[in-house]
Amino acid sequence: MLSILAVNVPIFALIALGYSAVRYRLFPADGVKALIAFVNNFATPCLLFHSILTSDFSSAFNLGIIGPFYLGAWICFGIGIVLGRGWFKLPRGESVAFGFSSMFTNTVLVGLPIMSRAYGDAALPVTLSIIGVHAAILLTTGMVTMEMMRRDGKSLAATLTVAIRRVATNPLIWGIAAGMIASTINLQLIEPAEAFLTMMSQAVVPVALFGIGGALNEFKLSENWRPAFVASLMKLILHPAIAYVLMIWVLHIPMEIARYGILLAAMPAGVNIYVFATYYDRGVSVAANTILIATILSAVTISVWLYILGM
Repeated sequence: MLSILAVNVPIFALIALGYSAVRYRLFPADGVKALIAFVNNFATPCLLFHSILTSDFSSAFNLGIIGPFYLGAWICFGIGIVLGRGWFKLPRGESVAFGFSSMFTNTVLVGLPIMSRAYGDAALPVTLSIIGVHAAILLTTGMVTMEMMRRDGKSLAATLTVAIRRVATNPLIWGIAAGMIASTINLQLIEPAEAFLTMMSQAVVPVALFGIGGALNEFKLSENWRPAFVASLMKLILHPAIAYVLMIWVLHIPMEIARYGILLAAMPAGVNIYVFATYYDRGVSVAANTILIATILSAVTISVWLYILGM
């Protein structure tokens, strides 16, 4: 138990610090978006590039881990749409946004810091192999489904064009692509370049956690907290539970490797669910509430998963 607290307390203390700093006007609220942009557009691409270049990244693409992670996400997405339509009586577009809130993981701002803190550098290759295609796979899934279900939807070709454009302009993809090219040609970094990438990589954890804490000030509980609470439980409990069953019981992946994918699946919903909802103007309040509720609840649920996974 002490080891679990040792992992979680610094993580959520940084989130709390970010929240408090913005809440009490010790840090400008306008600066939070800049922090998150720095992490997503600069620091994390450098981390991806450096990790791929310096690791045996080819062995990290383990379909026994990646497959269950995404299958679990798709199952949560489907269940979310069904619950949205059948239980909460949401319109079709809102039910897709609800399902997306149940599926999309905060892999970068929360996932990377916790994975690094819990399991060290050994977890990075597998973690980054999931992060590398996360937005591409799940954003495309969400966008295509939304366009097919809402009455004012665009054509499939137009939707795929937009999805491909969003993926192609994602700096995380650039970091991965550059890292793979550099690894293929066996690029050797000179010391100043190595130092630069190391410093940028080290900035990811504190800046990401402080930034997501500050961003929580934007989200307030509204009348749609009930579907958001259900979406949070699906993201924090159902998704990693599916991944656990598939990896451990079905595929018999060794726990010391499977736990990387299972714990990453247990992360709260990512900020992109809010971006997705506002882009389509569907389920915005549910997405905002899900980010707030899931991030707060994750302080407990992640501790439980660390215990189950033998932390």
